[in-house]
Amino acid sequence: MNPTIAAQELARRFNEDEAVWRCYEPKRAARQLPSARPSAAEDILDGLDWQAAERECRMVRAVGFFQP
Repeated sequence: MNPTIAAQELARRFNEDEAVWRCYEPKRAARQLPSARPSAAEDILDGLDWQAAERECRMVRAVGFFQP
């Protein structure tokens, strides 16, 4: 693999991960407000917040075409 392409891919992945993290932080902070009472285990709620952030920020790379 070309070193330039590898460096660009690493930078793209880092930027994508950073975008997801920045989207995740406010979701987690809002859940940890004193007025919010957790109804499930913290790790489950963290996972749900992380999945929501990934859905909002990650690009979906699809192979093929949709034919209705």
